[in-house]
Amino acid sequence: MSSASHSLWSPLRLPVFRARWLGSAIYFIGNAMQVMAASWLMVELTGSSFLAALVQTAVFLPMFLLALPAGVLADTTDRRRLILVALAVQVGIVVILSLLAMAGWAGPVALLTFTFAAGCCTALLSPAWNTSVADAVPREDMPQAITAMSIAWNSARALGPALAGLLFAWLGAGSVFATAVLSAVALMYVVRRWPPSAPAASPLPPERLWSGTVAGLRYARHSPLILAQLLRTVAYSGSGSALWALLPAIAAQQLQLGATGFGNLMGCLGAGAVAIGLVLGGLRARLGLERLVGAGCVIFAAVMLVAAHVRHPAIVFLGLAVGGAAWMAVMATFNTATQTSAPPWVRSRAVALHTVSALGSFAIGSAFWGAVSGIAGLPAALSAAAIVMASGMFLGRWLPLRVGALPEVTPGTLWGELLLKDQPLPGEGPIAVEISYRIREGESKDFLDAVSLLRAMRRRDGASFWRVYRDLQDPTRYVERFIVASWAEFLHQRSRTTVADEAIEKRVRDFLRDGETASPQHYIAER
Repeated sequence: MSSASHSLWSPLRLPVFRARWLGSAIYFIGNAMQVMAASWLMVELTGSSFLAALVQTAVFLPMFLLALPAGVLADTTDRRRLILVALAVQVGIVVILSLLAMAGWAGPVALLTFTFAAGCCTALLSPAWNTSVADAVPREDMPQAITAMSIAWNSARALGPALAGLLFAWLGAGSVFATAVLSAVALMYVVRRWPPSAPAASPLPPERLWSGTVAGLRYARHSPLILAQLLRTVAYSGSGSALWALLPAIAAQQLQLGATGFGNLMGCLGAGAVAIGLVLGGLRARLGLERLVGAGCVIFAAVMLVAAHVRHPAIVFLGLAVGGAAWMAVMATFNTATQTSAPPWVRSRAVALHTVSALGSFAIGSAFWGAVSGIAGLPAALSAAAIVMASGMFLGRWLPLRVGALPEVTPGTLWGELLLKDQPLPGEGPIAVEISYRIREGESKDFLDAVSLLRAMRRRDGASFWRVYRDLQDPTRYVERFIVASWAEFLHQRSRTTVADEAIEKRVRDFLRDGETASPQHYIAER
């Protein structure tokens, strides 16, 4: 690593982050062992590559369904309690699955059902846990902290399946599931010993689950920076899911490997990811985001072609190690860009949306490529996925990537004081806000260019409608008008201003005539 700013040791020197990182690694290993055992048990029970792929869907589909509501809870409630409750439920679920497997009663339906239920628990705790890990380090160390967590996750993918393969062959699936229980208990201890911080006390009305979910979606929709990163994640994860989902079938049908061999295949993917993680900070600094992501798309596509057409295990093992490195480099880059581009009030929801984009598309893609494999065969499915993956390198033309600048995520100051005799109740509304601008003559075009930048900002932070009007009686007077769903939403919108937003508003006000001000007027709907 070329400099201290790109060193993984920087966040790991902090005791709280180090403890949470270690707890995460243990939990990830247990989850990876559980997924491997479930996938291989499904192959043994049914011999179906489609049902084996559905195990991956059962693991990751809950992320698509629950991650965003979980992100709202992480932004607005006690993260410690949320994480502990989810872990306790997961322990109970996996204990039952372990007992069923030991008794020989874990059929395909039970396997998918309990795997899905355990995945729901992971989905509920993930945004809160990921945000608490990032909160344990200074902003300048966040990219390294996120990379370190990715290394822990991918180390688990390398170590977990290998351990699970040995344990599966020796004692059966039930013992593997029991080990996953112990990993969840270990994370519970870490959460109790080093609890995440609670959300800061706020005088604002609390965000409700539904309104908080809508706010997160609205923010992503109207933030070009976040939206580009999420769409790129969907494309990459959806096409790359083919290799992960079809790996059990590749091991059993094409390479004639047993449970231990399948675990080793998974381990190669994880080992490559760990190796690239050690140098990713410096590599990202030298290549830039776009070149790094483009190279990752091409390399992973090539690895899928190797898995599709090569029958020699050693070559496939080597290819998967390279593929794991490419996967880690790209996904960690997307994750870092998303987390560092969201202000504190919506960061857990941004993490959740990244999770939805990555694992939701992974779950859907797993089912899709499994179906294609069942119809056209493994080589055809993987070759088609490789073509889709390689084409993803061209998305940078329309959806460019960058890391959010510090002013874009630093909270600003509230707008002017609300000098109202009687404030509405939180649920009353809609609220209309009008701001009048009387500008200097001859500067209308430049003013409209500047004021148009407010549209995304207002819509992103809460407005359902935004428009600028010109006064027909005074061509130098313009009125900005936007509508917010309720008084509570308006108060939250005021609190979401960033330093970058303030700079945009100052630029707009620079067009005002000398002595003029831009004071907002507030209206509430009566009919």
